[in-house]
Amino acid sequence: MRIAALAELVAELPEELRRRALTHTSWTDGPGSYERLAYLGDSVLALAVATHIHERFPEIDAGGLTRIHNYAVSGAACAEVGRALRVPEMLEAAEPALEEAIPAQVLLGGSRPLPEVTEALIGACFVAFGFERTAAAVAAAFAEQIEHAVDAPVDPKSALQELLARRRRARVTYAVTDESGPAHRRTFEVEATVGEKRVGTGVGRSKKAAEQMAAEEALKRLRAGAEVPSD
Repeated sequence: MRIAALAELVAELPEELRRRALTHTSWTDGPGSYERLAYLGDSVLALAVATHIHERFPEIDAGGLTRIHNYAVSGAACAEVGRALRVPEMLEAAEPALEEAIPAQVLLGGSRPLPEVTEALIGACFVAFGFERTAAAVAAAFAEQIEHAVDAPVDPKSALQELLARRRRARVTYAVTDESGPAHRRTFEVEATVGEKRVGTGVGRSKKAAEQMAAEEALKRLRAGAEVPSD
């Protein structure tokens, strides 16, 4: 993963800004958690990727660019980049010795803290270094996610339904299992089910994006040999 430029920016962050990007709400009594920086980083990430793919793929129409963008900025993509940045280790190192603080390991067991902290670090880099330098580093860090989306011939939901039809399996259904965050920055968790069996889960900034991520996970499981009910 081409993470070096973004890792360098994170390493150069002023200490106070870096600390705020790694502070969970249960770790502070005031407004000094990562939530505001994550809100900012979400927008910086979206614009950086949109600008990059718009310039790089002049032959792709708006619908295709939207599909690529939705995958590249998804919660799963942010989590992958976060792991490459060693965000889990940073979060564990930043954990305070407070009785009421939720342990970093517990936070990392959830689906949202890792991508949110990754976005917070991106937001912090924007505050410290501006958009141009941050956007270039972000585009490079998310290059694998962008390339994966470009190489996929159809969207995951369509591909999953086609695979199930070929195998004469039951149709897939999607259900929202969790919603969180303020109205301007809502996060959805969706479960994909075939028959009564869960085959995938996904997290996204919209229900549609979360469904696509759930379908992507289901495709990987089915292609690896997982069994699902027949009609």
